[in-house]
Amino acid sequence: MIKYRRVLLKLSGESLMGDQGFGIDSKMLQHYAEQVKELIGLGVEVAIVIGGGNIFRGLQAKDSGIERVQGDYMGMLATVINGMALQSSLENNGVFTRLVSALTINQVAEPYIRRRAIRHLEKGRVVIFSAGTGSPYFTTDSAAALRANEIGADVILKGTRVDGIYSADPEKDPTATRFDELTFAKVISEGLSVMDMTAFTLCQENNIPIIVFDINDPSNLKRIVEGERVGTLVEG
Repeated sequence: MIKYRRVLLKLSGESLMGDQGFGIDSKMLQHYAEQVKELIGLGVEVAIVIGGGNIFRGLQAKDSGIERVQGDYMGMLATVINGMALQSSLENNGVFTRLVSALTINQVAEPYIRRRAIRHLEKGRVVIFSAGTGSPYFTTDSAAALRANEIGADVILKGTRVDGIYSADPEKDPTATRFDELTFAKVISEGLSVMDMTAFTLCQENNIPIIVFDINDPSNLKRIVEGERVGTLVEG
């Protein structure tokens, strides 16, 4: 029994690094491809938004003398590179995909057209949304929230290195407690870090639940779409 029929999976670019300090680890690509393939086999429609922090972060550009807007566009291009890598890995595993870009790069990716993207999902193709929203000053979290709303996703699945949302950073504070479930209002009042506020507000206003979970456990995605309580659910 499938609880979520259409999901948007949000991955960070940093997660692609694996144990490396930079770039793309082929083992991580394979790790993600196998999990996504399993979802497709269950009949789940999967869209993916991936960050570019393993290659370039727009917010860090000012430290190198690059203006913010220019840096943000460079970050968008980094997400296209990651999208191409993920596309290749998925196709090597027999999964049909479409790489869609919010910037016009016709040689490597389709332009973003909402109805076309939805049709790809209906045909069982994994749609990888790249280049963020196509505009500076917006993060890939915002892109994930925007695309999830546009395609009518049932849920946003945010894969992280920890198994949910905690009262503090569990990697720094061993006394941090994990939440099984939160409301949008509670996240805001407690100042918890889930997504940036633009993305979070978009999900709150349109009632799209967010599940934050440990992407490194290969069984988690399947368990979530089948309705098991994994990670932290934010809704209501």
